[in-house]
Amino acid sequence: MPDRSEDSSISFGPFRLFPKSRLLEKEGAPLHVGGRALDILIFLAERPGEVVDKRELVKRIWADVNVDEGSLRFHVAALRKALGDTGKSARYIVNVPGRGYCFVASLAPPASPAAQPTIDILPPRALPAPLSKMVGREEVVEKISNGLSLHRFMTLVGPGGIGKTAVAIAVGHRRSQDFRGRVFFVDFGPLRDASHVATTIASALGLTISAENPTPALLTFLKVGPALLILDSCEHVLDNLAPLVEHIVREAPQLRVLATTRESFRSEGERIFRLFPLDCPPEREGLDVAEVLAYPAAQLFVERIAQSSGPFQLSADEAPLVASICRRLDGIALAIELAAGRVNAYGIAGTASLLDSRFSLQWRGRRTAVPRHQTLAAALDWSYDLLPAAESATLRRLSVFAGPFAPEAAAAVASGDGLSASETLEAIDSLVTKSLISPSGSRTLRYRLLDTTRAYAHGKLSALGETRQFARRHAEHFRDFFAHAEADTSTPLPEWLGIYGAELDNVRAALDWAFAPDGDAELGIALTAAAVTLWVRLSLFAECRERSRTALAALGDTGDDRIRMQLLSALGWSLMYGEGRAREARPILETTLELADRLDDKDFRLRALWGLCIDQFNNGQFGKARTFADRFANAAANSPDRTDVMLGDRLTAVALHYLGDQNDARLRIDRVHASLHVLAEKPKIFPLDLRISTQYFRARILWLQGFADQAQALAARNIEEGRANGHALTFCSVLGQAACPIAFWAGDFDAAERHGTELLEHTERHAIRVWGLWARAFNAAVTARRGDVASGLPLLREELNRAGDARFLPRFLPLLGELAACFGEADQLDRGLDVIEDVLTRCHDRQELWYLPELTRIKGELMHRSAKHSSNAEALFREAMGIAAQQGARFWELRCATSLARLMGEAGQSADALAVLENVSGSFTEGAEIADMRTARELMAQLRN
Repeated sequence: MPDRSEDSSISFGPFRLFPKSRLLEKEGAPLHVGGRALDILIFLAERPGEVVDKRELVKRIWADVNVDEGSLRFHVAALRKALGDTGKSARYIVNVPGRGYCFVASLAPPASPAAQPTIDILPPRALPAPLSKMVGREEVVEKISNGLSLHRFMTLVGPGGIGKTAVAIAVGHRRSQDFRGRVFFVDFGPLRDASHVATTIASALGLTISAENPTPALLTFLKVGPALLILDSCEHVLDNLAPLVEHIVREAPQLRVLATTRESFRSEGERIFRLFPLDCPPEREGLDVAEVLAYPAAQLFVERIAQSSGPFQLSADEAPLVASICRRLDGIALAIELAAGRVNAYGIAGTASLLDSRFSLQWRGRRTAVPRHQTLAAALDWSYDLLPAAESATLRRLSVFAGPFAPEAAAAVASGDGLSASETLEAIDSLVTKSLISPSGSRTLRYRLLDTTRAYAHGKLSALGETRQFARRHAEHFRDFFAHAEADTSTPLPEWLGIYGAELDNVRAALDWAFAPDGDAELGIALTAAAVTLWVRLSLFAECRERSRTALAALGDTGDDRIRMQLLSALGWSLMYGEGRAREARPILETTLELADRLDDKDFRLRALWGLCIDQFNNGQFGKARTFADRFANAAANSPDRTDVMLGDRLTAVALHYLGDQNDARLRIDRVHASLHVLAEKPKIFPLDLRISTQYFRARILWLQGFADQAQALAARNIEEGRANGHALTFCSVLGQAACPIAFWAGDFDAAERHGTELLEHTERHAIRVWGLWARAFNAAVTARRGDVASGLPLLREELNRAGDARFLPRFLPLLGELAACFGEADQLDRGLDVIEDVLTRCHDRQELWYLPELTRIKGELMHRSAKHSSNAEALFREAMGIAAQQGARFWELRCATSLARLMGEAGQSADALAVLENVSGSFTEGAEIADMRTARELMAQLRN
């Protein structure tokens, strides 16, 4: 019997606790509780009746590991459950709110040491020392430790270098006392002859067995009492080891087995625990040091730097680099440790740059590590060399993919040369079980290679001279795949992006190869043309522009005109939507139109006309824009596609809106609105969502017509629809064309600030430059209108100057008017008048008349403030009212009437002023709570008195 003669027991109820032996018995039989729970019980039981502070308890149980009180509560609850202490009245352990825990059991007199049974406690044999500090695996160690109480055979499965061995060793030390020291570690890594698995286990147990079959002797030893057998690096001996383990687990009832392997045993009774990479900081701008170090991968990186180089403090500048390194290394513990070892020589930035070279695969780690863990290449060699030919070929070929890939894509690219599609998919399944390929975690089935695995496999592909062959197949597959993307107009955008948007990295990789010296430029040109829809729907206009230019340069002057037309159209649109007033867009789109006419291509004729119309908008030529809108409508009139007609009406409505004809614009936009119910597919030639883009212009027109409540409700719905739609450029327009200006005009500056902030963050996230410039200027105008002219005015002026030529886009016109008004508020009247004269000249020259009433009113206000010009103010207010009435813009008319009535009231003409304001405000049937209506009511009340 084991010897417990020197271990005094603590007896309570049916339980007896042996602190030194770390043993809890219930009615004489061992009762298993988790290691942490047992530590808590021992600590509390040795201080009976004393309230132990929670912080003291955490510090004692977890030492230097940083855990919260939730972990303590979890283990106390597990302990209570094991003791049956779950009723309303606690019998053994009570929680003292705000203080801690107390052991309250009635203690029985201690038994005589001589009467206690003895337990032979053996020291652990062949169990390596644990890591001095394990990072990010505490919860995993705890789960596996607890799992061994429920499951007799557990396998820890994961790719090489992820930390399986370290976790298994930590579990062994954690549970050593529970198994009375009988924890045995067997390393199969050095074993080359799988027929020797049984003798290898026997050797680790300290047994000398001369019999030809060592299994009976193993069983005799393992049946003696509880034991934990840790089998490490089993993947290359599974065929022999799996039946042996299954047999000894069945025959030795007190045995527990924990195995580490890159693929499961597929044995009876096996419980698989997959070890995943360490959590990495996300790819997000502005991560600070604390946020980065909240992730285990970064903690490990910094910890290992300190171990190899001495005290280390992560700086704010280095934090994003560390986050990137951890992501690039996929949270693989070995890779992170090896990279951390380079920091002393290269610094963090230098280490990050070295990750792009295959040299990083040869970085060496600890001298004491087993050979397969000393470099990344060695760890991967170990797995690769065990693969059958079909699987090693599949792994090499899949390295041409960048990021996740679908099974169909894998079969198309990696099959051939003696490997069928079904054999390729079967090989992928096997590589997944061997932890060399990972499921990507998306809702549809996709796979990915870890970056380190991909780099290794790509090196093997290059070494065999196969890179060009499979890079070509990869590019051909995605050329054909995206040939169907543009025609797929019935799939809702979020689903479309889920199907096609997921392949962006693969398209980029294929194009990079195709236009490289050893690539295939003709294939790259075709893929560029096919992928245009992807970039447009992802709002990646800068990338679309540069890729189109590269393809056009490769096409030269003698290439296919249809391809040229497609690429020129893409370049023109990307310039127009990505840069706004791009001077080179117009000749490119005119050439596109010439080619479309020559080839009699209806779709690209409409694309070119649409682009030329928008280009005229962007350059302030609204009369010419109306001409192109009419040409578009005429070209679309005979189209069998009803959406082309709807696009023609929308384009004309926008032209009329900017030209200042709000009533006709409303008729056109309502006609589109009435037809939206038949819109089953997304228009082929339109980059935005037609349904959503129709509503934000409709909201603007409704507002100017004086239907404030309808406009605000429509804008609110439009925001939700735009956010749910997921198209980045469309959502910019939702916020910038309707939500922001309507909130601003309504005097709801809280909403204006909220929308402006969201727009700015959205443009920064999606790199949409022009809308970002506008959002900054708009936010400055909001600051000024809130009453902080001292801060808002210089900021508004600075942001408008930064916008450069973009100021001539229609969306900037109200901000220029606000700049002039702010100069007036700041008593800088001459500067305000200079600005307003310049802007009025612009409006008249360009027929940009929609904002003319408000600009004329602002000029009147500036004149009124000026002693030498005040006599001209009334005429300007009346002129502005007349223009607004002619345009059907009752909102501007109300503002102008308010300014005029205030002026007349100051001149003692209260009755006439009241008549003017009552006449205009009385025509409003809604919008009673907008700022201008409240101001009008207050002024009318003053005039009546």
